[in-house]
Amino acid sequence: MNLTVRAELGCCLLHRSGRLTIDGCILQCESNPLDYLSCPIVSTAGATGLEVLASSPCKNKNGSNNSVAVSETRIEGGAKAVLTNGDLALQRVRAIYARACVYFWFDVDHQ
Repeated sequence: MNLTVRAELGCCLLHRSGRLTIDGCILQCESNPLDYLSCPIVSTAGATGLEVLASSPCKNKNGSNNSVAVSETRIEGGAKAVLTNGDLALQRVRAIYARACVYFWFDVDHQ
């Protein structure tokens, strides 16, 4: 909550498993000639061979506890805001365009 994360190349946040909540943050991928390699949020949760089994009692409707929730967060730079390599997908996207930036609300969860 309320963090600024800057990445020169690659991702600001890598989500492998479990629940990740990003609230009121600023995620910045510095622009460079290799911008297509940058993505502020990368989730590999649910990818074959990558998922770590968690013992959390909080599971979603598919029996998994993997998810990402983003609220009131600025995302700057990168080829795309979210890259998923597992069985999660971008859902319920909302954006507010302010004078100087864009604020996002979305979930990355099972379809």
